[in-house]
Amino acid sequence: MRCALLAALFAFVAVDAFADPRISRGRVAVEEGVKLTPVVDGLTYPWGMAWLPDGAIVVTEREGRVRIIRNGALDGAAIPFPAPVTSGGDGGITRGQGGLMDVAASPNFARDRTLYFTYAEGDAAANRTVVARAKLDGGALKGMTTVYRNPDAKERGQHFGSRLLFTPDGALLVSIGDGGNPPVQFQGAFIRTQAQNLGTSFGKVFRLTPDGKPRAGNPFASDAGAAGGARASVWTYGHRNVQGLAFDAATGRIWASEHGAAGGDELNVLEAGANYGWPAVTYAREYADGAVISEKTRTPDVRDPVVVWLDTHAPSGLAVYRGDRLPGLQGAVLSGGLITQDIRVVRPQEGQRARETRIPVGERVRDVRVGPDGFVYVLTDGERGRLLRLEPAG
Repeated sequence: MRCALLAALFAFVAVDAFADPRISRGRVAVEEGVKLTPVVDGLTYPWGMAWLPDGAIVVTEREGRVRIIRNGALDGAAIPFPAPVTSGGDGGITRGQGGLMDVAASPNFARDRTLYFTYAEGDAAANRTVVARAKLDGGALKGMTTVYRNPDAKERGQHFGSRLLFTPDGALLVSIGDGGNPPVQFQGAFIRTQAQNLGTSFGKVFRLTPDGKPRAGNPFASDAGAAGGARASVWTYGHRNVQGLAFDAATGRIWASEHGAAGGDELNVLEAGANYGWPAVTYAREYADGAVISEKTRTPDVRDPVVVWLDTHAPSGLAVYRGDRLPGLQGAVLSGGLITQDIRVVRPQEGQRARETRIPVGERVRDVRVGPDGFVYVLTDGERGRLLRLEPAG
């Protein structure tokens, strides 16, 4: 009986997906005309990267170290992160999804030498996502201060987020995950339902000043302050676990990629005040038995994703290509995959199904960024992580 029910549920998803132009499922063709070239190895569980004005690349390692890459070579000495980090699990850093995560350089780095970071603090029983900043002074990070701390602690080591993105107007976007899978609870319900609660920080993208205050013009600022009211920093909500944020200078769009559960990963365009549905509207299924999490996959009050990956992609870093080194990728959205171990190349087409190809990497892809030299850089995840560069073939 249970097998028959599950078969019916999967059949429903398959039929609905076939008619839905947002859906990506099945074999994806390989992108031609590009190749991956190793730049450096010797990175341990790298997570994020950012460029400095002199061309150096700052890379975070989950265990709580910062590495610097200059002229294609890794500086020998790691810079210790000046705060304890946790994976959120019961063991080492690989037992949870936390640790030291993303990094972004201040838009005024040449003057203030400031780097922004996201990391997980606490222990397996009570942990949270934190945004902090510190000045890079030679081989040290000094004067670290907290910019934003999730006011609510959660348990276990899942769904911290967390990406950083400075937009051209100087706002700082921060993603924080929904807190975890069942049976993790918060205030008497599965914690994932907090993604629909504007009064908590779980499952949101925040828009802040560089000092961590709510940015003027945020969509829910007028609803803040009352009991149970919205948090004034919230910019978008209804997210499961956003681990990719990218700005497209040509269109002004802000893109986000987020993990579904068993399937249902999404690529979205973020718009102020929009609800992205999780967990009330989703194609994702439960890990335990494959049951649908919601019967709803589309509603008028929820913003539709551009792509839904039914075959788990596990999206990580995200970039939009605008450069002259790889003309075949012009305008494409590039999404790294932890499970697919590739880069998905998505070419949106207004009113039509997005065109999608893939660039095989063969390792878990943790971050994808376009460097100031016009090439695409890729961080691979793991105990022996690497930095790769995407170049024209031949």
